[in-house]
This record gives sequence, structure tokens and C-alpha cells, in this order.
Amino acid sequence: MSPNWTPPIDIQILLSGTFGEFRSNHFHAGLDIKTQGREGLAVKSIQGGWINRIRVSTSGYGKAIYIQHFDSTTSVYAHLKKFAPKIEAFIKEKQYQKESYTIQLFPKSEELKIEQGELIGYSGNTGSSYGPHLHFEVRKTSNQNPINPMSYPLEIKDTQRPQIQNFYLYDGLHPDSKRKEFPLIKKNDSVYTTAGIHQEGKINVGLRLFDRQDLSYNKNGIYKGIVRLNGVLQFEFKMDQLSFNDSNYINLLIDYEEYAQKRRRIQRFALHPELQVSFLDSTGSSGEMELEEGKSCQILVEISDYNGNNSYIEAYITGTEATQTAPDNKDWIDPSLDYLFDYEDKSVYFPPQSFYNPLPLTVEDKGNRLVVDKNRYPIRKPFEIRFKILEGDSLQQKQSFIALLNDKDKPVFFSNQQKNGSWIGKSKTLGTFTLSRDSIAPQIKPLNFKQGQWLSTYKYLRIQLKDDFSGIKSYRGEINGKWILLEYEPKKNLLIYNFEDLKFESGLHQLIIEAEDQVGNQAQLKVDFYRKNTD
Repeated sequence: MSPNWTPPIDIQILLSGTFGEFRSNHFHAGLDIKTQGREGLAVKSIQGGWINRIRVSTSGYGKAIYIQHFDSTTSVYAHLKKFAPKIEAFIKEKQYQKESYTIQLFPKSEELKIEQGELIGYSGNTGSSYGPHLHFEVRKTSNQNPINPMSYPLEIKDTQRPQIQNFYLYDGLHPDSKRKEFPLIKKNDSVYTTAGIHQEGKINVGLRLFDRQDLSYNKNGIYKGIVRLNGVLQFEFKMDQLSFNDSNYINLLIDYEEYAQKRRRIQRFALHPELQVSFLDSTGSSGEMELEEGKSCQILVEISDYNGNNSYIEAYITGTEATQTAPDNKDWIDPSLDYLFDYEDKSVYFPPQSFYNPLPLTVEDKGNRLVVDKNRYPIRKPFEIRFKILEGDSLQQKQSFIALLNDKDKPVFFSNQQKNGSWIGKSKTLGTFTLSRDSIAPQIKPLNFKQGQWLSTYKYLRIQLKDDFSGIKSYRGEINGKWILLEYEPKKNLLIYNFEDLKFESGLHQLIIEAEDQVGNQAQLKVDFYRKNTD
């Protein structure tokens, strides 16, 4: 990498997330840099170039900037609180033109040129972020594949070895394969071992593990993992580069049921036949190892972080006589076929390739519920849920929707799309579905002002916007009939208007905010206020 590089933030770099680590539905594409638990720290461009993409969203990366550099890389800075003044002005002009807070822009190369080390924004907590931090990425410009930012000269003190919490052996690659845990015995600072293991047939390794750096207590992902059988390489991955398509297969590299049901992530060191990810060497062994009856062997697992700190497991296993019988799978779902489970007023349809494996799937009509097994198998392609729209009150129909029951048996909004006399939705999660209703409109409430108040000295208006059930679908704000930019932060149920955006004549003004939830319930706030321009 080029030595001509400026760190994206001036404080000491501590990590709350590493490149390639496993998240709930994706591999992490960058580094999460801690910002001392606060927002508003200056964020700078690592190299010169130009801004080629800007995105403002209430989810995902929140407020994010993409900068294309002259060395064929692109850097990404996400979850920002706000942008540098020249960038902020550029974005607001486009937001007012489109009358939309959420926006995606692709500036031309000459519009927003950036110097190395130039201020581009301030760290924040926008989008799908669970605390203040800077999400930082480096990508190859040609294909937008993320590369590990640790290859840049980041000064991150790390003398700690990865920690291995639990060691498991699986008897197959199927989601229902049996798992056995074997307690680890620490031989020294870097090597774990086990008591003698007796096992039959084919096996592969699963681990619960994490890595952390000095001065940071976050449990982060590892960089590299290797499995050897009697010294012969069986499985290897290394997080130098990712493709965003890799995340489609993340659930094949964990014990999916254990994570879905108990939120315990066991990382699988085995290559499922359908797995297609860029960071695995698919030309080697699959990680599935055949044990010979009466013979002993050594499994050596090596786990590494980017700084070369290593931890090992030395397990000695003796093959035993095979006693297992193949499961009777004649009634199982064949993933190459499509399946329709059609009941009087509801149905579920699985298109071909909905699953990765043949499965003993259970689908049941239980009155007002459609039970589509439980969340224990990873889904490859979304399947379709339908509930017939029954005759009845039109308002009640409008307020109804399909809900997915969560692990506390509470309904969560899933879909209210209507087609051919049915509510319809597509899901990538198995579970129990039912019809539910949301009859309560969103709540809009002024927080720092009230009806008839003089607001001449105010810089901002703060308004609470929240919905008790299905969630906010859209909102709109106007002053004196003119659209205003309301920044929306769903995590705080907060709308903010900046008086610097627009100039109004002195005197009486009317603020109107309208909001709609996912099923069409609408609310409106009208407030008259007085303001005298102080310019």
C-alpha cells in the first residue's frame, strides 16, 4: 500500500469491529473505529481524490461518503453525524430539489475534489449503528470489493492471541448434523488440547472464538483459520478481501440453528457443497475429515489475528466402529423442486432452490396461524406467504397485515402487500406467521417548542415521531406550505429541522408535519409559531 496515507481519525485507533468478522446477516466489510463513546470527532480523507458517491439513509450506513483515489481504491466513511460544510451544502441543495431526506448521489469527478487529510465529516451514530463509531472501508474501485484496511499503516497495539471458547466436532455438513463439544485443556499460553477423543465416520470442526486488541475489550472476529489432519491441510480461510456476494452464504459457515435460537455463534470450519465465497480456497479439502476405525490421528487448528498472534488446538482422535445409520429422508423437501402448501385461507410456496439441503420441513395450518417450521434452517431464496383477505370492514382490512411472531410470540410487521385477494409477502426466515392489525396512527409531538411561541433565537426544532407497532413508512414537513428538510433518526424517534436551511419573512408561521405508518394510518401536527429574522 502507498505510504502516502492519513489516518481517518486523529485519536488513537481502537477497534470495536474487524474486517471479515461474522455479523447477523453479513461479513463485516471494514473496521469499526471507536470514537470514545461520543459523536462529532473530525473524520478525514485518507488520500486525495474525489467524492464519487454520497448516501443518506435512516438504515444501513446512515450518512456515508465514498471517495475514489488515484491508486484505484475507494475509501468509505459511514454512520457520520454530519458532513463537512462544502459537502453538506452540496447534499442539502439536492435534498431540497428532490424533497427527500434520504438520498443517494453520484457526483462527477470535478464536483467534489478532496485533498489528502481534508475534513469530510464528523463521526456519529446514524443508520444501523448501535453506538457512536466510525465504520471505515477500503475497496477496489474496479469491482467495489472490500479489502482489509489493516494492510494500511494503522497503529493498533495488539499483542493478544485470539481466544478459543469452545471446541466442537460435527458428524456432517447438513444443518441437522450432530455436534459434540470437547472441553479444552490449556497446555500453555498459545496451545489448547483435549482429552482423548473417540469418534466414528466423518467429522469437521466448529469453534466459538473471538479476538481483541490491546486497550479494547470488544470481542472481534479473527483474521485467519487453518485446520490440518496429520499435518495435511484440510481447510483454510483468510480475510484479505471480500465480495459483497459472500454474505449470501454466511449462514453456511455457522451453526445456523444455534445462532438463530440461542444467539450463540459457532463458526464452522468446513466447506458446504453450495458455499461460494471469495476468501476460501475451494480447490483444497472441504474440511470434512474421514476417520479410520482403530487408527489415531491429530487435528491441529490454528487461529490467527492480523498481527500474527496465534492460538492452537491439538486434538488427538481415535476412529471407532461405525454405528450410525443414514436417516430416512424419503419425505424430505428436495431443494431442486418447488412446493406449495395450500390451505383454505392461507398458503406457503417454496420456489426451486429455496434451501441448500434436503430437509424434514414441517408446515402446519393452525387456525389463525401458519406454522412454517421454526427458524432452524438457512434459506437460500425467499419463499412466499399468502393469507386470504376475508370479507369485512374496509378500514379493518386496510389496517391489517401479515405478522411474523418473534421469539416472545409477539407479532412483528412483515408485509401488507395485497394481490389477487390476498395479503402476500416474501420471507428469508422460517417461523410462524399470522394476521395482525395496527389501528393506531403515528405520534407526532413537539419537544422544544409549543403552540404560539416566539422562536426567534432557536436554531433547531425537535419533534418526536414514533409508531407503536408497524413502523413509520413516510413523513413530510412544511413551513408556510414550503417543504422543509427534517433529519430523521429512528433510533431516537426524532425529527430535527435546522432554521439555517431556509429564510422566512418575520412574523407568524405555520408548521405542518404529516406521517404515515406501514399500514396507512396517518397523523398530522399543526403548530403556529412566531419568528423574527435576526440577520
